[in-house]
Amino acid sequence: MKILRLLLLGLGLAAFARADVTLAPLFTDHAVLQCDKPLPVWGRAEPGEHVTVEFKGQAVGATTGSDGRWIVYLEPVPASAEPAELVVTGKNTLKFADLLVGEVWLVGGQSNMEWDVAHANNAAKEVAEANFPLLRHIKVEHAIADDGPHDTAKTSGWQAATPATAGTFSAIGFFFGRDLVRKLSVPVGIVNCTWGGTPIEAWMSGAALQGTAAWATVKVRWQKDLAESVERKANWPREYEAWKQAEEHAKATKTKNVIPYPRPNRGPGSPYAINVLFNGMMAPLQPYALRGFLWYQGESNWAQPGEYADLFPAMIRAWRAGFGLGDAPFYFVQLAAYSQGDDPTHRGWAYLREAQTRALALPAVAMVTAIDIGDPKDIHPRNKQEVARRLALIAKAQVYGIPGDYAGPAFESLAREGHALRVRFSHASAGLISYDKPVQSLELAGADRVFHPATARIERGTLLVTSPAVKEPVAVRYAWSNAPVANLYNGAGLPALPFRSDAW
Repeated sequence: MKILRLLLLGLGLAAFARADVTLAPLFTDHAVLQCDKPLPVWGRAEPGEHVTVEFKGQAVGATTGSDGRWIVYLEPVPASAEPAELVVTGKNTLKFADLLVGEVWLVGGQSNMEWDVAHANNAAKEVAEANFPLLRHIKVEHAIADDGPHDTAKTSGWQAATPATAGTFSAIGFFFGRDLVRKLSVPVGIVNCTWGGTPIEAWMSGAALQGTAAWATVKVRWQKDLAESVERKANWPREYEAWKQAEEHAKATKTKNVIPYPRPNRGPGSPYAINVLFNGMMAPLQPYALRGFLWYQGESNWAQPGEYADLFPAMIRAWRAGFGLGDAPFYFVQLAAYSQGDDPTHRGWAYLREAQTRALALPAVAMVTAIDIGDPKDIHPRNKQEVARRLALIAKAQVYGIPGDYAGPAFESLAREGHALRVRFSHASAGLISYDKPVQSLELAGADRVFHPATARIERGTLLVTSPAVKEPVAVRYAWSNAPVANLYNGAGLPALPFRSDAW
C-alpha cells in the first residue's frame, strides 16, 4: 500500500510538473480586445513559472504565485482591424490568431437578452445579410457553480458575423454591435453571458448580495428553497408534464389553462439559486477589458420590486469593480409590456419597471424602455432591432460623442391648473406626439387615491391631463400597468417612460 501511495504521488507530481500555461476563457482565436484601455491577460501555470505575453510589439512577463495564477497588463492599443497574434509563453507556448482591437461590450441577463437572431423579426433576411467581419460574438456556455467563483468557463469561441454564424448570436447584441460597426468603422466584440428565466440573485456574487439591505429577505427565501430543494427536484418533472398537457388542451380548446406553471427547484444545482451564475459564468470573465455593459433582465423578479430596487444597483457596482472598470457605461432595458397572468393587480410589472429606474442614480447608467414594442401575450417580443437601436443611440451619444437624441420623455414635474394637472418632461424639447390618436393609458387621482381614466391635451411640449371623475386631481400616472397601450413620444420618435407622480 505504501508503494502504491508513493507511485500515485509520483504520478501526481509528474503531472503537476507538466502543467501547461492556460488562459482565461475569452482569449481565443478571432477575439476582439478593447481599444484604448490597459489590457489584462491572465491564466494559470505551474507555481513559480515565468510567463511572457506578446502582442503588437509589446512583451510583458509575470511569475505565477503559489496558486499558479498569473496576470499581466498590456499598454493600451488603438482600434485596429488588422489581424494580430497573441503569443503566451511559459513551459509551453500558446498562439492565438486573427485578433482585432476595437469596442467590447458584455451583454447579460435572461431570455430577452439571450434571444438569438434566428428568432427575431425578419430573421431570414437578417441572417442572410449578416456579413460583418468586424463584428464578433462569443457565447459563455451555461454553467452553475455552487462552490464559489470559478476561473474557467466553456465558450463558443469568438465568431465573426456571417450568415453561417449570426443566427445563434444574441439578437440585441448583434443589432447593437452592427449599428456601432456601421457608425464607427472599428471592430466590435459582443460577450454574451446570459441564461433565460434566471433571477438577478443568481448573477450576484456572495459578497455583493450579502452587502445589500435586501439580503435579510433574500436569505429567508433561500433557506426555504434549500429546505424544499430535494422535494422540488423530485416532483417537478411530473408537475411540468401535467402543466404541459393542460397547456396543449387549453390551446386546442381555446380555453384557459388552470394548472399553474410548476415552481422549479431553486436550490443547489439550479440556475435559479443565489450566486451560481456569477460564480460559474461571470467570475471567469473578470477582469477582461470592456467598454461597457448591456443588461435585459427582471421578468423573473417581477414579484419582488422592493428587493430589486436594492439588488440591481448593487450588482452594477459589483460588476464594475470586478472588471476594474470604474464607472463604465451600463445600459439596460426596462421591461416590455406583458400581461403577467399571475398578477391579480395587473400592475406588478409596473412596480418592477419603477424599481429598475432606481439604478439611474448611479453614474453612467442609462435606460431604454420597450413599453411600446412588447407583445402582451408573449414574454419574448421579437422586435429586438428597435431595442438595440435605442441602446446604440445612448452609446453613440454618451460614449462616442455622436450628436443626436437618445432618450424619450421622462416625467419631470406637475402643477395643478384648476381641474387639470400639467405634466412637464425632460427630453421633450422637440415636442410631444401621440401619432394622431389621444394619449393612452393616463390616470388621475384625487386625495382619495382612487385612480380614474384620464385624457390629455398636448400643449407646448407638456400634457394637460383631466378626468371627469376627478375634480381636484393630485396625482397622475402614465402606462402604469403590466401591458399598457403606450403611444406618447417625443419629436425624435422615442417613447415616454412610464411614470407615476405619487408614491402611494
